[in-house]
Amino acid sequence: MSFLKFVLSKAFLKQLLLAILALIVLSFLIMWWLKGTTNHGQRIEVPNLAKMSLDKVEDALDEADLRYEILDSANYNPEYPKYSVIEQIPRAGKFVKENRKIYLTLNPSGYRKIKVPNVLGKTLRQAEPTLLAMGFEIGEISKRPHISDQVLEMRHAGDRLDPEYELQKTSVIDLIVGDGSLNRIQSDSDDTEDETPETESDDSEF
Repeated sequence: MSFLKFVLSKAFLKQLLLAILALIVLSFLIMWWLKGTTNHGQRIEVPNLAKMSLDKVEDALDEADLRYEILDSANYNPEYPKYSVIEQIPRAGKFVKENRKIYLTLNPSGYRKIKVPNVLGKTLRQAEPTLLAMGFEIGEISKRPHISDQVLEMRHAGDRLDPEYELQKTSVIDLIVGDGSLNRIQSDSDDTEDETPETESDDSEF
């Protein structure tokens, strides 16, 4: 039997038809399985979780059949409540599949603590920009009799503040500055001592 006759034979055509049908059925089963395991075509809109506490986040995500994971806290933002969601991935409005994990960044309870720079012995003109650049606020500035016009003390909430002590950013720092009055008094005293009294010469003859 030649190859052509074998290809055109009923037996071969029957086997070929059965193979094609089996391939179609197998493809259909694979597509059905993929659709069931990957939630093909299912789209869930990510809710807006901004400024929500974790309790409200859990309720919102449970209702949407979504999960969450908390990332590291961000820098404190006073416009958001403490421990509320400050950022989320994916963003609100995006469409995801069921059971997708939403990554959350929470707002901490306050500004992070930073070391207070040493401005003791510096003039007020030097101390103010240094503290402001670090994120602190300048509070009351008071003068004290002293030989110099430099910063003598730093205080926070009435307590004396040492350099390198850690305070929350935006904390208010009061400064006590010398007024240079003792230096002026000393200079006036020196000038007085340098002056010699004038004596009148007695030119009268007896």
